[in-house]
Amino acid sequence: MAYQFSQDSEIRFQRLIPQFPSKRSLILPCLFLLQADKGFVDQEGMQYIADRIGDPISLAHVHGVATFYTMYNKKPVGKFHIQICGNISCYLSGSDSITEHVCSKLGIDPGETTGDKKYTVDEVQCLGACGFGPVAQINDKYYENLTPEKIEAIISELEKQV
Repeated sequence: MAYQFSQDSEIRFQRLIPQFPSKRSLILPCLFLLQADKGFVDQEGMQYIADRIGDPISLAHVHGVATFYTMYNKKPVGKFHIQICGNISCYLSGSDSITEHVCSKLGIDPGETTGDKKYTVDEVQCLGACGFGPVAQINDKYYENLTPEKIEAIISELEKQV
């Protein structure tokens, strides 16, 4: 069976329609619904969004939006998606050592997921907290002023949630 929004996402989609008179404006929230349902944004889901929004929105247009924004996962990620800012402010504050520490601890390289599917580590550009670097976003939560010791403690806390 082809992808369809979950019941909860379908209800949300129906509520979004009157809020966005321009069909083009529905793409971003629909991509979030897709990601909430599947954990990532894939071709099948993007086609579904294009079909649901309808003319003049094409798969190419939805794909262009999804690939422009880094907040949409283009592949499955682990239960804990660790995104470490690598932009200049965070880099100068030591984000490279945070990335190295996390990857070493988890036994993976940036862009990879652990074999048990618990963790994915990605280096991203600008999480918008430049005065608090190094910064990481784990799922929907921000962690600021990181040190190797702080990130170690955070991962230990995440382990308790598994």
